[in-house]
Amino acid sequence: MLPSLPTLTVLVPLLSLAGLFYSASVDEAFPQGCTSTNSLCFYSLLLPVTIPVYVFFHLWTWMGIKLFRHN
Repeated sequence: MLPSLPTLTVLVPLLSLAGLFYSASVDEAFPQGCTSTNSLCFYSLLLPVTIPVYVFFHLWTWMGIKLFRHN
């Protein structure tokens, strides 16, 4: 059973923030360590940026299909 969209909307940023705080407390070279793709910090910063971009382009595509179909 998958969680609902409002639950995921709240849960994903909170988990990303928790991962960011964890990596900030554990990693000695915190700001510079975020550039490596094998770091937890990299993905905890990437996930909150990726989801709104995906939603925006998904809605953009849907709107394009709607406009194309009705014109």
